[in-house]
Amino acid sequence: MHALVQTENRPIPGSATAQAAALAGQKQYLTFMLGGETFAISILGIKEIIQYPGLTEVPMMPKCICGVINLRGAVVPVMDLSVRFGKPAHVVTKRTCIVIVEVETEDERQDMGVVVDAVNAVLEIPSSEIEPAPAFGARIHTDFIEGMGKINGKFVILLNVNRVLSIEEIGTLGQIGNATQLLPA
Repeated sequence: MHALVQTENRPIPGSATAQAAALAGQKQYLTFMLGGETFAISILGIKEIIQYPGLTEVPMMPKCICGVINLRGAVVPVMDLSVRFGKPAHVVTKRTCIVIVEVETEDERQDMGVVVDAVNAVLEIPSSEIEPAPAFGARIHTDFIEGMGKINGKFVILLNVNRVLSIEEIGTLGQIGNATQLLPA
């Protein structure tokens, strides 16, 4: 049921070929759709892409955490990026999938899943085609943005995965959400 997606003859995320390309100065990104917009994340932290399975909901979690999945015996939390970005919850379709990403914390690495509308492709974006994050005008926190990639005359938002999936920040959101749920009406 779990499938690794590879597009054309491009390297599989996390593979030796992908890591060699990154060391050679080529920046490769997995592009995906979310709420009608195109986003991208560096392929170096991507472990795999799987079909959308049934999720197990966990009580008292922040709204952006839609549940957990069993990935070969490991419990992996899954985040709805739409909710994380302050948009309505994601609607599951046939193209919905989960991108499994390795997130770095201060002393460990943890796998997390992110729900996306559809995966597009792995693209190489030259450094000369990447602009810094804008100071204003973006629909998400600018600290979530690594940069703005130009592809065929259009911008793609390059996400800073470690900031978007910050375990510490999500934990704080959960504590705030739980505290407001416990307040008397």
